[in-house]
Amino acid sequence: MPRTVLAVMLSLVVLAAGISVSTAADDAEEGFISLFNGKDLSGWTIGDKEADSWRVEDGAIIAQGPRSHLFTEQQFKNFIFKAEVMTKPGSNGGIYIHTKHQDSGWPEQGYETQVNVTQRDPVKTGSLYNVVKLYKTPAQDNEWWTQTIIVRGQNIVVKINDDRVLDYTEPPGVTGTRRLSEGSFALQAHDPGSVVYFRNIRVKPLDD
Repeated sequence: MPRTVLAVMLSLVVLAAGISVSTAADDAEEGFISLFNGKDLSGWTIGDKEADSWRVEDGAIIAQGPRSHLFTEQQFKNFIFKAEVMTKPGSNGGIYIHTKHQDSGWPEQGYETQVNVTQRDPVKTGSLYNVVKLYKTPAQDNEWWTQTIIVRGQNIVVKINDDRVLDYTEPPGVTGTRRLSEGSFALQAHDPGSVVYFRNIRVKPLDD
């Protein structure tokens, strides 16, 4: 077989394989809604705005500065939430679910899923802060990981990449503000010494 014909055939095989992989990836993301356009903070509101702790660079939201929280304008009840996250060494952050916008202060409503690989707080990435404490995490500083949060009814599952690190069911009769209901997502800027990156933030609403 002439080399030119063989090269063309190999190229077609590679192209077909690429199409197959792409289609599988698209199917896996079917039904997801993007919460971040990669350019600016459209669709988000800032708490403790004067802290100036948020910026967008190279398609990522960067949390760096004094305490502040970034809230989605959209609210959700049952969902699969995914975000790619990366921390610099010694950094602390978080992702809140079922919370509400506050002009200032630590969010009083909803649950926080921890983002912390090597900061001095012993509660590590994937924990449900002050509810389920994990002291080890598969996440690594300076590497992107996918943090997945799944809420169905009273159940919360947290995955770091492909590792299911938390499966928590809220007990009946929980009162107060830290409980499942519905609400916004919020990203956390924890302190001036922490640098946390978020990108490819999306959610798939689930039936109630």
